[in-house]
Amino acid sequence: MRFLPLLLIASALAFGDVRNCSCDTANAESMAKRECGLCREAEKQPAGVAAFLLKDSSPHKPNRWLALPRTHAHSLADLTPAQRTALWTTAITKARELWGDQWGLAVNGVVRRSQCHIHIHIGKRLDDTEAAEFITVDGPADIPLPKDDSGVFVEPAGGKLRVHLGDDAPELLLMR
Repeated sequence: MRFLPLLLIASALAFGDVRNCSCDTANAESMAKRECGLCREAEKQPAGVAAFLLKDSSPHKPNRWLALPRTHAHSLADLTPAQRTALWTTAITKARELWGDQWGLAVNGVVRRSQCHIHIHIGKRLDDTEAAEFITVDGPADIPLPKDDSGVFVEPAGGKLRVHLGDDAPELLLMR
């Protein structure tokens, strides 16, 4: 029972809360923070790039990639519709390349992210993880914004996309 507090602390550290992110590209001290790591990666990209890919650096996620917008954004709502479409399209293209039709894309909710910069986890969908509620959309431009910066999970569905909303940690539906 005495290990329960340690377990709770460890689980809180595994998934962050970036609602009060203070990454400021004009302030080197703020950009040195751990939660600003993906912001630093975005700064390395050429100005004309809409979205880019990174291999996930976590040794616990050897099969994962990330898709990120070049624009500094803390949520999908911070991006224009064109920027969101470019980001989703980049992620879907990489997902198909890696996993055929067994891919999944996950954006964790703001209360479960450890990085301020919005990013999409690209991975192989775990078997038997489908949520009961979803909507089907025609393509990347039709993926809705999650309410209240909660999470979103996207997977292929017979030439369309199946979108699951409301789970704050949908990356857990992807193979590590």
